[in-house]
Amino acid sequence: MLKKITGLLNRQKVTEDENTLLQSIDRNRLPKHIAIIMDGNGRWALRRGMPRSLGHRAGVESLRSIVELCSELGVKVLTCYAFSTENWKRPKEEVSFLMDLLIEYLDKEIQELHRNQVKINAIGHLEELPQPAREALARAFRKTENNSGLLLNLALNYGGRTELTDAVVKIARLVKNNQIEVSDINENLIKEHLYTAGMPDPDLLIRPSGDFRISNFLLWQLAYTEFWLSDVMWPDFKRIHLLQAILDFQRRERRFGGLIKK
Repeated sequence: MLKKITGLLNRQKVTEDENTLLQSIDRNRLPKHIAIIMDGNGRWALRRGMPRSLGHRAGVESLRSIVELCSELGVKVLTCYAFSTENWKRPKEEVSFLMDLLIEYLDKEIQELHRNQVKINAIGHLEELPQPAREALARAFRKTENNSGLLLNLALNYGGRTELTDAVVKIARLVKNNQIEVSDINENLIKEHLYTAGMPDPDLLIRPSGDFRISNFLLWQLAYTEFWLSDVMWPDFKRIHLLQAILDFQRRERRFGGLIKK
């Protein structure tokens, strides 16, 4: 009984803390694009004597609550690093579980996401994903294609170096076919040939789990992104942590290599 009362009090405190942070956030200065490296699922599980798969499942719960909050706040784009080109090196059983979890998430959540006007998108070499995962993504794309709210951008079989290589190949092909001149190549042209073409660059990158690297994620797009790092493992990453990250972002001066006019 004491544990139950303590749990209720803790949840009440979290809600009060969330409300305090919500009131402090300037809704007119929200980051347009938030990128998250969803890291720490496996370590979270192992530290609790559980299989890594349960850590990944717990991570889906965090994703659900963060997507919900971004949608409520009016964030335009949320890009989540879900599966990298390097993740194929993991045990086959874990890769298979992650693909099944992707399908489960999309099929279970799609109605709620659609009701909230969330639009599903994915970046990466999707053609190399297992067919059932591709089919689940296709269903989600069709269901939400006309939605006008949050763009949930899932990075799947994604690698920043692969993205840049693909962009170079596309541009080289245009030059070879005499569709453009070498002198036409500039930053805007490169940006137009990235997977994220048409999206704003991330204003804020969040990396939980205590690591200090970007892990081959959005190498071009993160040039002037503000970083927010946390020791919290992704399965423990809650709404309150996202609110803290946004509030910290709003307190920073973004100079983009220049000076702030006084």
